[in-house]
Amino acid sequence: MNLEFNKNEDSIKQLNFQLKKRLEKVQLGGGEKRIAAHKAKGKLTARERIEYLLDTGAETVEIGAFAGEGMYKEEGGCPSGGVVVVIGWVQGRQCVVVANDATVKAGAWFPITAKKNLRAQEISIENKLPIIYLVDSAGVYLPMQDEIFPDKEHFGRIFRNNAVMSSMGIVQLAAIMGPCVAGGAYLPIMSDEAMIVDGTGSVFLAGSYLVKSAIGESIDNETLGGATTHSEISGVTDYKFANDEECLDHIRNIFDKMGGQATAGFSRKAPLAPAQDEKEIYGLLPADRAKPYDMMDIINRLVDNSEFEPYKDLYGQSLICGLARIDGWAVGIVANQRKIVKTKKGAMQMGGVIYSDSADKAARFIMNCNQKKIPLVFLHDVSGFMVGSQSEHGGIIKDGAKMVNAMANSVVPKFSVIVGNSYGAGNYAMCGKAYDPRLIVAWPTAQLAVMSGAAAANTLLQIQVAAAEGKGEKLTDEAKKEMFDNIKARYDEQLSPYYAAARLWVDAIIDPLETRRVISQGISMANHAPIEKAYNVGVIQV
Repeated sequence: MNLEFNKNEDSIKQLNFQLKKRLEKVQLGGGEKRIAAHKAKGKLTARERIEYLLDTGAETVEIGAFAGEGMYKEEGGCPSGGVVVVIGWVQGRQCVVVANDATVKAGAWFPITAKKNLRAQEISIENKLPIIYLVDSAGVYLPMQDEIFPDKEHFGRIFRNNAVMSSMGIVQLAAIMGPCVAGGAYLPIMSDEAMIVDGTGSVFLAGSYLVKSAIGESIDNETLGGATTHSEISGVTDYKFANDEECLDHIRNIFDKMGGQATAGFSRKAPLAPAQDEKEIYGLLPADRAKPYDMMDIINRLVDNSEFEPYKDLYGQSLICGLARIDGWAVGIVANQRKIVKTKKGAMQMGGVIYSDSADKAARFIMNCNQKKIPLVFLHDVSGFMVGSQSEHGGIIKDGAKMVNAMANSVVPKFSVIVGNSYGAGNYAMCGKAYDPRLIVAWPTAQLAVMSGAAAANTLLQIQVAAAEGKGEKLTDEAKKEMFDNIKARYDEQLSPYYAAARLWVDAIIDPLETRRVISQGISMANHAPIEKAYNVGVIQV
């Protein structure tokens, strides 16, 4: 019996259990009472609508399930950002589905709602995927209008994207299954086709109360902008249906008759399971993130048949680069090696740190993958770039910039999996959110920040102690420890993958055993978008 293995396994299983429970909670949206009230109107919930619409048994990836987690407490919270976003399949065609959750503040838009909707559109645009909007929303959450209405990445950007996506030939379908108010009325009507559910769906620029206030006209919402009005009088909507199910059936019928499209041509063969047991990942990843481990043990349990073709494996060993297949798809993997390695020059290199030689190797490998049209997968467990006089004199900034340049300008799709640490410039070099990964997901073991909690707390403590001593105050060791603990507790909260997921810094938190499936679905969607831009890194330091 390997006690260390069992300890690691127990730790990740507990984290997975917590993940499952937290997902169950957010999936209730506004809670069971509001779900019951919603269904009493004859309506399906947002998640029921998506389940009914998508192909039975087909793989799905939910985006932003934890959006808004712990945010807007003074407003009563906003579970999942008040909207459900799923990448799935309709009639065998991959697509993005966006469904307002009317059990959360009547589907009103918070700032995070806009950010999540924009992320859904970004995925659709990058991968040329059709997008379906299931609209049931009261519009902008007025108490926070200043944080959602006027700026570039706010509410109006959604409708700008509607227009741009239409010009790109990206199919957009909208189903009005509840209220659709004010600026939000443009979203379904700027889609290619708009359908409405009789008795529950309505769309208008101003509701009956605002109409009465503005122009003195007395009218009910159904007459003002209900299904009959817009299907038989104004012609605003294209189809009218008796209930949610009929409406969703019609969307499936539309998808059934859509033509094919060009692909990017990424290589795929028949999928093979890893030869080494995937479940062993639980025991191989240390519960203590300070402990070293061999990242190849993880890779061998993620790739098909556990076959991996290393690139320059004897050079720049703090980064692992090489080719493999995941669920049949060819991928180029860039991963942080977490064990201590020794160079041929006799130098010891710490695991999880990017050195000049490894940055140089990774830059070359990334360029090769672009040359060969191979998607890139980044496995993060990185503390950052090496610091100190030896590294600075050796040109670590120059070599790091080379890696960032090669990665940032990549035209092949990139996917990031945060396994453990993802700190500072290491996050950037390993294709963090700022570098446009098609998908970025985190394991429950992940941490994201400028630096570790202990390092940050020590740095901030030194600053605060120096400030206190500058005022003539003498702090005791006990006072310093209390100050350190307070700083670290605040910082550790921000390190959590849930903190990152709440703000959409990552698309999802996943069980490590879901990694192959998520990457496969990601490459499948990316394969819908042929590469149209030449690979050019511009001016690069050599």
